[in-house]
Amino acid sequence: MPKIIGASLREHREQTRLRLFAALSELIGERGFDAVTLSEVATRAGVGRTAVYNHFPDKEAMLVGLIMHETTGWAEALNQALAGIDDPVEQLRTYVREQLTLKAEFHFAPGPDLRRVLSAPTQARVREHVVLVEQILRRILARGIATGAFPEQELDVTLPLVIACLSGRGVPAGGPAREHAIAQTEAFVLRAVGAPELVLV
Repeated sequence: MPKIIGASLREHREQTRLRLFAALSELIGERGFDAVTLSEVATRAGVGRTAVYNHFPDKEAMLVGLIMHETTGWAEALNQALAGIDDPVEQLRTYVREQLTLKAEFHFAPGPDLRRVLSAPTQARVREHVVLVEQILRRILARGIATGAFPEQELDVTLPLVIACLSGRGVPAGGPAREHAIAQTEAFVLRAVGAPELVLV
């Protein structure tokens, strides 16, 4: 009988899923999604291959599970960082900083270029989950416009532009160069949405 991980069957299932997600992330980083097999994921995770099929019917479903898991964690981390901040300008600064910081902690949220690895129906499912992160930014911008912190603008135009800026932005791993890059990115985004009187670091 397989060894139970954790104090209960529910905890066992959750811990197994987390092991599988970690293994899949590592293997994708090493050789890309297409080259990874479920057998390799099971071996790396330290679970039996049959255990994999108790959670996911195929490799694509596991990737979707990983992306959704990380996107949820990403959104929760953003909301925690924003808790207690009322000023929309400071909210946007925090959003930008957290997005750049979280990219080092999460592999797939709010999502890689999925067109190359997922079918169209699956992309649609993932897209619904990714909206969690985008809605946080939409709320910040909408509140900024409503309070006069940002000038009137079309959110459906501004939102994807800010997301594209942050998605494509890499920052140094540490030190003064990292802080400078993050500060400059904050300033760029705030200037782009029309925030007043920026203080550059």
